[in-house]
Amino acid sequence: MYREGRRSEAPDDFSDALDEARATGDAFLWVGMHEPTEKEFEHVSQEFGLHPLAVEDALTAHQRPKLEVYDDSLFVVLKPVMYDDASDTVTTGELMVFIGDSFVVTVRHGEGAALAAVRHRLEQDPEVLKHGPTAVLYAVSDAVVDHYIEVAAELHADLEELEAEVFSPNPSDSKNTAARIYGFKRQVLEFRRATSPLLQPMDRLAFGSVPFVHEHAQPFFRDVADHLTKANEYIEGLDRLLSDALSAHLAQMGVRQNDDMRKISAWAAMAAVPTMVAGIYGMNFEHMPELGHRWGYPAVVVVMVVLCLGLHRMFKRRGWL
Repeated sequence: MYREGRRSEAPDDFSDALDEARATGDAFLWVGMHEPTEKEFEHVSQEFGLHPLAVEDALTAHQRPKLEVYDDSLFVVLKPVMYDDASDTVTTGELMVFIGDSFVVTVRHGEGAALAAVRHRLEQDPEVLKHGPTAVLYAVSDAVVDHYIEVAAELHADLEELEAEVFSPNPSDSKNTAARIYGFKRQVLEFRRATSPLLQPMDRLAFGSVPFVHEHAQPFFRDVADHLTKANEYIEGLDRLLSDALSAHLAQMGVRQNDDMRKISAWAAMAAVPTMVAGIYGMNFEHMPELGHRWGYPAVVVVMVVLCLGLHRMFKRRGWL
């Protein structure tokens, strides 16, 4: 329980604690849960009068970011994002926030939605926390969105390394590079699934009238919405750069294949000349030029060598070799 922005003792019974908070008018309850079972959450939902549809969403998870308004509560779904630099993977958790008259209930799914730092930061600033559940919703949303920008910056750093590999004069295995680019695009897509659907809920909080959210908090939610827009623009830029990198990589592969084909064709042309001459003299006719000449064989070999050297010089000059 928080009274005038400061943490205080509360009755063990949810119903008594809620009645006490509502009676004073300057207090609220914050109940935090991590991956609760149906039985664990049933008592909380009954005491706080949470809507059955919102309760079902909170238990099953796998929800898109959204904002739902019910008679007795406000239900907000956020998707925190974590980036593992060691495996280059983006993972998402889920964070559900119920807000009502003098209470906040947060339900976390996954390891990337810890609220200990948010709670600690709020408790250090009682002037903000005394605004009640609205302050908690703002702080949680702000923390999640700010972390989006941090993860986007980490992704951009990894993208720069990938671009350096793509445009390297001595590229590594092309198949591995293409697979990395495609895997990177999947991570960006997973990231976008967390950020893009959140734009509409943040706009409603920033510019609309939402029950259980103090109207004076709109400028703060506008700041969160601006940061979210920045994060989405960052992600769209990453996606475009990845598409360009993939196109450039495929173009480079095509150019290298053309170079290889020209080299193969040049060597094949040089091999064809002595093959043709040797084939002619291998037909075993009785009357052929130079068959009876003492220097016939060396002369033919010299001619083949000269022709091959001439072809080699020509292909070298044209850049085929």
